[in-house]
Amino acid sequence: MHPSIKLNEVPKVYSIQEMIVRSAGVFGNKLAIEDLRQTPIPRLLYGELLTNVLKFGSSLKNLGIKRRDHVAIVSENRVQWALSYLTCMCFDFVVCPIDRNLPTNEILNILHESDSVAVIYSDQFEAMLTEARPSLKHLKWYVNMDLASRQDHKYSMAELITHSAVCRVEELPQIDPPEIAEIIFTSGSLGRAKGVMLSQKNLASNLMAMVSVVLIDQNDRFLSVLPMHHSYECTCGLLCPLYTGASVHYAQSLKTVVEDLQASHATILLGVPLLYEKMFKRIYKGIQEDKMKSLIVPPLVRATNLLSKVGWKASKRIVFRELHERFGGSIRLFITGGAASNPTVARGLKAFGFNMIQGYGLTETSPILAL
Repeated sequence: MHPSIKLNEVPKVYSIQEMIVRSAGVFGNKLAIEDLRQTPIPRLLYGELLTNVLKFGSSLKNLGIKRRDHVAIVSENRVQWALSYLTCMCFDFVVCPIDRNLPTNEILNILHESDSVAVIYSDQFEAMLTEARPSLKHLKWYVNMDLASRQDHKYSMAELITHSAVCRVEELPQIDPPEIAEIIFTSGSLGRAKGVMLSQKNLASNLMAMVSVVLIDQNDRFLSVLPMHHSYECTCGLLCPLYTGASVHYAQSLKTVVEDLQASHATILLGVPLLYEKMFKRIYKGIQEDKMKSLIVPPLVRATNLLSKVGWKASKRIVFRELHERFGGSIRLFITGGAASNPTVARGLKAFGFNMIQGYGLTETSPILAL
């Protein structure tokens, strides 16, 4: 890094367990995570998040799940996915997030190869797991996110949390940060999924490095649209906001991104290039189809470019206010990764006053290498 670049001061954390406990103490009554659709646990404040982690972890422990046991998670993006993941981190279980869009045989293969003894899942996977149960010899515990109460061999996540006593923070197991904390299965060059092993030290160091370069704080609101099993969304779209006191809002679907940006007043959106290309094409098409706008907008872009150069940075947000309002009115950062960004799209969004950051990384680096 160039010596003239000044880094932000960031809190030192050495594990995700330490990060969650710290954030609950600092940001207790502030919103942490929220679903923008109705779910059994739709929103949690920071203090409630830690309490739910302690209760859920105690219940899983009482079922017989031991430290270093492997626990799989497969569901759509939601508060309960985040809660399950953080519980594994805090109770020293090895978490195995699974891509919910994989074919059935690949999901079952990962459940087998990951040596998971428990799986936490949404109703979408109930029939598949019930049918495959006789062949999944390692799996002893099935925890359904949507079930209201226990049924036969299936446990209700909500019930486990409700009926559990809260263990004290002091009773949490001591984490050894360099030990394996999660196994993320990614498609390799030969097509077969391979398990990438990450530690809590890997994740914590990535958080500190990222926030030291890009200013993110408790005033930020993230809209989460990318799959949470991916290290890009998990580290940058879940752990990073929780580390900084920001809030995470889970989109209803990819089709409702604009609507969800407006509902959450998100300040930061993590996406892939294709998402931003679609957004830019929609903006550009709207301008081209309106004769007046097609004449007025290009000179306004040139004028605001000049105003920005002489120091009036807010000129674009003021001039193109209507466009910013369409995306919730609060966006300050578009972050793109996962593939190379189209320079035309990046320049086009910048011309209207949107800031875009291009990131690069890979799962093995948990995941950011450069911003």
